[in-house]
Amino acid sequence: MLLSQFTDLDGVPVRTPPEPEHAVEQPRRGRGRQRVNRPTGPRQGHREPGRGWSAVDASRRAPVYRATTAQIGGLFPLLASNGVPAVGARLGYDTQSGGAFYVHPTEWVLRGMVTNPNLAIFGEPGRGKSSTVLAMILRLSQFGVRTLISGDVKGEYTPLLRALGITPIALGRGSPRRLNALDLGPIRGRWAGWGVERQREELTGILSRWTRLLTALAEAQGYSPTVTDELVISTVLHRLVGAADGYSELRPITIPQVVDQLARPDDDLWQATRFASHRQFVDHTRQITDALSNLVVGPLAGLFDEPTNFDLDWDAPVQSMDLSLLRARGDEAIAVALTCLGSWSSMITDLQDDGDVRIVVRDEVWRQMRLGLRAVQAVDSDLRLSRAERKVQLLVMHKPSDLLSVGAVGSQEVSIAKDLLALCSTRILLGQSTRVGDELADELGLSEREQAVLTGWAMEGQGRALWKLENSPGMKIQTVLSATERTIFDTNAGLRTTSDTPDHATPGAGGRRPWLVAVSDHAAGHTDPGGDTGAPTSSLNGTATRR
Repeated sequence: MLLSQFTDLDGVPVRTPPEPEHAVEQPRRGRGRQRVNRPTGPRQGHREPGRGWSAVDASRRAPVYRATTAQIGGLFPLLASNGVPAVGARLGYDTQSGGAFYVHPTEWVLRGMVTNPNLAIFGEPGRGKSSTVLAMILRLSQFGVRTLISGDVKGEYTPLLRALGITPIALGRGSPRRLNALDLGPIRGRWAGWGVERQREELTGILSRWTRLLTALAEAQGYSPTVTDELVISTVLHRLVGAADGYSELRPITIPQVVDQLARPDDDLWQATRFASHRQFVDHTRQITDALSNLVVGPLAGLFDEPTNFDLDWDAPVQSMDLSLLRARGDEAIAVALTCLGSWSSMITDLQDDGDVRIVVRDEVWRQMRLGLRAVQAVDSDLRLSRAERKVQLLVMHKPSDLLSVGAVGSQEVSIAKDLLALCSTRILLGQSTRVGDELADELGLSEREQAVLTGWAMEGQGRALWKLENSPGMKIQTVLSATERTIFDTNAGLRTTSDTPDHATPGAGGRRPWLVAVSDHAAGHTDPGGDTGAPTSSLNGTATRR
């Protein structure tokens, strides 16, 4: 019997009950056909041993549904759901239970499922990593969650913003946009309304952030700042911003002003920092001065050394800082830009008192962390404070070795970078090669079965991922896109010819359209090409769902 495969039947009668001595003759209707599927015994079953397993009429306690064999053919008995509540954005379905899969990182924290809302996503190129992130942030926007793309290195998020009627902020060659890495942001407008204690607290935090940023940028140029350098930088920032004159009004400052103060210090500056002479001050700070000067005259000249000339629309569901125009300036320029944007976006979002939860997408964050120890510490600090600041940090990477390449083997940088995974309670693991799968298994403590999912099932289709929430067993989730999303999220569009457009191409046509599993908005009963069961799907409000 089927039940014997799932439970211990000792003591439970399993033999077929004998036919009743006096069968109840059923009435005939219509053309003389006898009714079928009707009980031939009492409604509550025979009460003798072996004649009935329940003395309770179940139909009176629970609703009864009728369906054809075609409709119930996909049901499987005693199958449990994945345990994730149906709260938040519906992203796809769990291929093991067939149930819909919902995502809401902050709700997971409130329900005790995870300890922090941060996410880390790993996946080889072409496995659907970007599409999964895009679908998540788009659908969570319907629940009041806003997103800031803190550095779109390849311009992958720009099509989504344009489809939403939002213009991304582009930095780089030919763009008039400028971002002051030392921008005060909303603090200038709120400064006069704060008391002295609040002013002191906010200013201390901002100046500390700026000091870390400038020392990290100096470290990126090959110079490791000392504690004396940090004291000098902090003192210069206090003087320039106006904090030394009783917190009357804050003045905007830029990196060239900091460089000028270091190169031509007045008597008050070198005496306040306890140097014996003007010459000693200049000689000691020469290296950090030259390192910061490269930001003014080097590959990033004109990008982060002028006042900010744009405003972010905080009412928009998604905002993006597009760095794709910087690729011609080299990896170091992109890394420095990511560092500046990370510091700037953290300060700007910290001071937003609108109560919204925000996702901060850190794409290719490993580039930033390769700049040195202070850059790694900056990312670590943002992750640790995410829950208190109502932010969800989403780290996008290819493989675990991205974190191991931020410094020498056994270095402090590598040690901190590896610990970042512990600060991301949710791990989204898309298809990986066997070697990378071994690395992930070691770093995340995956079981053999979970590792096999990464290197096997997840490699057989786009959008397939193993979702790990804390130490819970991984869930095999298939991301599902609607036809509209499928076109907008097409990151391979640049590889196709003009004639091979989304209007002409179809999934599976000669391998030209390696899209995620998707359904068209008007196609009822469409079968998932990459699903496990081929169960019918439908779309609701443009988002494909599985029933």
